[in-house]
Amino acid sequence: MQQAVSDLGKQVALVTGAGHRIGAQIAATLHAAGMRVALHYRNSARGANELAARCNAVRDASAITLRADLLELPAADSLVARTLEEFGNLDLLVNNASSFYPTPLAEIDEAQWLDLIGTNLKAPLFLSRAAAPHLHASRGAIVNIVDIHAHRPLPDYSIYCAAKAGLVAITRSLARELAPQVRVNGVAPGTILWPEENPPDAEQSSRLIARIPLARQGGTDDIARTVLFLGREASYVTGQIINVDGGSSLV
Repeated sequence: MQQAVSDLGKQVALVTGAGHRIGAQIAATLHAAGMRVALHYRNSARGANELAARCNAVRDASAITLRADLLELPAADSLVARTLEEFGNLDLLVNNASSFYPTPLAEIDEAQWLDLIGTNLKAPLFLSRAAAPHLHASRGAIVNIVDIHAHRPLPDYSIYCAAKAGLVAITRSLARELAPQVRVNGVAPGTILWPEENPPDAEQSSRLIARIPLARQGGTDDIARTVLFLGREASYVTGQIINVDGGSSLV
């Protein structure tokens, strides 16, 4: 049963990497649905602050920004504590923050390993640990943003793909460990946004889109609406990874 709007306004979501791209759309969509939002960012201060201002213009005191480097272990406990200090409760954790870049085998170094594993695997795990008692109290949810390439690895991206595959495993493991009070699911985007660094040219992007059964690139709102569904409406769904990829994983 869908909750009343008055109840939704009491719910709180913490979204990591909410200053730009997919994370910003997720946070905006959750806020538009009635939730209060804690917007984590590391470097995207301008985007996070502008989004918070837009949210607060709609409903006063409904959004805050929180800066943290998720590679630093204490950041997980701090983000959750600061969210609770401001809003008093936590109903949804969205682990969206991510690093993404190629690591050809011959060029891999430890710094790349620590960064990619840290942002894509370590941070979501320890944020989930910090949030779990509070989500237990609210019978809340965790949604992890994974990647279709967790199962269909990209060449030259071995660390990133391994990290996302690990996040899929963590999603399913925590779904069992935290049930029945907390649901844990994942969303695996396909072709949604091109990389910020070295995006494909027009010919390359056309070839990539031609392989997608739905024959088009997805939008950030496709991911955000799926997060909203899993976080707030899918009361009998846990341990699942939903591919939002236009059918790419079928071919």
